[in-house]
Amino acid sequence: MNFLPRRRRKPEVIIVSLIDIFAILLIFMVMTTQFKEDKPAVTIKLPESKTAVTADKAQAKPVVLSVSPDEKIFLDSKEVPLEELKGAITDLMKQTPPPMLALNADKQAPFGAIIKVLDVLKEAGVKGNLSAFTEIKK
Repeated sequence: MNFLPRRRRKPEVIIVSLIDIFAILLIFMVMTTQFKEDKPAVTIKLPESKTAVTADKAQAKPVVLSVSPDEKIFLDSKEVPLEELKGAITDLMKQTPPPMLALNADKQAPFGAIIKVLDVLKEAGVKGNLSAFTEIKK
């Protein structure tokens, strides 16, 4: 007769297979994550410039005002009619600090439409330099 109880083995967690599963999950998460910025819904062909300077990367991201070739106006990829643009810009300028504003006009956009947009910006109280996006001359 054996009166001594048998010693039970302690349950062990096999870590090697868990590390493999963790590595596979990590690779899956990295590969499926999107690292893209929101692009506006309008395609713009920018004019070229020989004397343009690049903006500082340290500055805050500007609010982009786009003018398409068919005279549609987009404020950060949201279409805004010309009549409502003054109100939208006025609301932006009330923020503290006011955001930097950049003009992004297609080179096929009518010059009259760009002048109308610039007039609305002046009426809305935009002061100082207005940045403009251009293509780098190759």
